[in-house]
Amino acid sequence: MDARLATDWIAAGEAELADTIALRRAIHADPEVGLHCPRTTEKAKAALAGLPLEIREGPSTTGFVAILRGGGSDDAAGSGSNGRTVLLRGDMDALPLTEETGLPFASRTPGAMHACGHDAHTAMLVGAAKALCARREQLNGTIVFMFQPGEEGHHGARHMIADGLLAEPRPEAAFALHISPNIAAGTVVSRAGALLASTDTLHATIRGRGGHAAMPHECLDPIPVACEIVGALQTFLARQVPVADPAVLSITRIEGGFAHNVVPDTVTMLGTLRTLSEPTRRLMRAAFLRIVENVAAAHGLTGEARIEEGYPVTANDARATALMTACATAIGGAGGYATMPAPMMGGEDFSYVLREIPGAMAFIGTAPEGSDPATNPPLHNTRMTIAEGVMARGIAMHCSVAERFLERGLGE
Repeated sequence: MDARLATDWIAAGEAELADTIALRRAIHADPEVGLHCPRTTEKAKAALAGLPLEIREGPSTTGFVAILRGGGSDDAAGSGSNGRTVLLRGDMDALPLTEETGLPFASRTPGAMHACGHDAHTAMLVGAAKALCARREQLNGTIVFMFQPGEEGHHGARHMIADGLLAEPRPEAAFALHISPNIAAGTVVSRAGALLASTDTLHATIRGRGGHAAMPHECLDPIPVACEIVGALQTFLARQVPVADPAVLSITRIEGGFAHNVVPDTVTMLGTLRTLSEPTRRLMRAAFLRIVENVAAAHGLTGEARIEEGYPVTANDARATALMTACATAIGGAGGYATMPAPMMGGEDFSYVLREIPGAMAFIGTAPEGSDPATNPPLHNTRMTIAEGVMARGIAMHCSVAERFLERGLGE
């Protein structure tokens, strides 16, 4: 990447930083959860007002896309529509947590907090849109800015895709940044291939026959059967899943009974399944259903299993990852990029976008100055904070990635 262009985008990011911080703090103080985040959407739109952007919305969420057509085009048929099209994404929703940071702009909404950095993601994307709009005449192609709610378990990206918001113009590549307080400030981290796991939720009900706890032989006790199912699932995982294509299955809740001297009729189980490939995902899903039903049946009980489908594997295109690597290195120097040694077993609904469009997601470190990234409160923690100055580099990354793709595509 041309060093001059990298320097230009760094300067553009710094120029937008004050407004970006103000927007991030306004969103942080007023968090919204789920697919409908109208106040957050309004803040983002207000910050974009007056820019040469075409706004499109769908019926399923309060998400929207803002389309920038480069080359001086003011209409869909202009020269900007003849080049490549790239998508940049920022999510907008918060988590159902009560904030404990003590910040002066902490959440004013009990039970809601931006503990995953989506406030920063939205603010950085707005900053990038402003910086790129200022260079509109020099852009040969189209940029789609995707402002998406409902990432935290609500499948917001899937809904926006179903609403047709990525259909016209159809992006040829897609990119996203995700902050991390556990990475050194400013360092971009990613990897080709699987970056994050699929995220299925497991439900099971074991039905037996309750009775007096002193006479269990007259009952069909579901509690030891539930315990045996947990063991059988872990044995299957350890012995039939290849170590080179791993999975994580955790039963996180078992509920049953209400008194010390009563055997309950039923036990319910809840858990999560994480995998890094669709073949292993299918293998583990089938095993969960089979083990719950058949272990229960072996003891004369009934096992009912259900899988709530979560996000697919977040898989980065190798060419798109190389593009992000080049941009991060140009902006941050030799320490500007680091390869993630292994996938993380968390999940992301940007996976829905990457399932349809080649692209990549990367993490950008936001460890506060003087802190230890390894021990900072992590994402989804009530005390999570970020170094806000890093958002200037995030803006520069968005801009340089978009410009590089419009000029060169993904290459080989």
